[in-house]
Amino acid sequence: MHLPEQQDYLGTELLRLARGSIEHGLAHSEPLPVRCELLPAMLAELRATFTTLRLAGELRGCCGTLEAARPLAADVAHSAFQAAYRDPRFDPVGASELDAIRLEVAVLSPREPLPVADEADLLDQLQPGTDGLVIIAGGRRATFLPKVWESLPDPRQFLAQLKKKCGLPADYWSGQLEFERYQTTSYAEAP
Repeated sequence: MHLPEQQDYLGTELLRLARGSIEHGLAHSEPLPVRCELLPAMLAELRATFTTLRLAGELRGCCGTLEAARPLAADVAHSAFQAAYRDPRFDPVGASELDAIRLEVAVLSPREPLPVADEADLLDQLQPGTDGLVIIAGGRRATFLPKVWESLPDPRQFLAQLKKKCGLPADYWSGQLEFERYQTTSYAEAP
């Protein structure tokens, strides 16, 4: 566990990297290159992240990874670039939007399997506001970050919308479905 002053440093650095990667991407069409060998240890740990962009309080992009495959700093640079320029739900961020966009970086804990007997069991085990949830259905997978609980506070609605995101009917259930949960530590720019 990091001390509070380390958390403040970490959040400041991750948001700086995310914004820098978006600015670099506008000019160079690629994420900010990160020299991991020069980083403090906490920024070089393998971690998975998501970066969320908001414009006037509305979602403007969100991308990330569930697997910790890159050093934290490099993953943030990648997820910020992806959220700004590769989220298929939105047009790429334009230069006129850069100053108005607000960023949030979520650092994911390792995922843990969430074995369930049925949907009622799953709903009982979920911790609203705390758990991020991954649903795996055959070759498809979808996730909601814990932040989504703010707009979908009811566990049934949360699960129904996650199923739809995965391409399943909201009322679908099968014993073949798999679930994983994780938590996040989030850092956000001031509005």
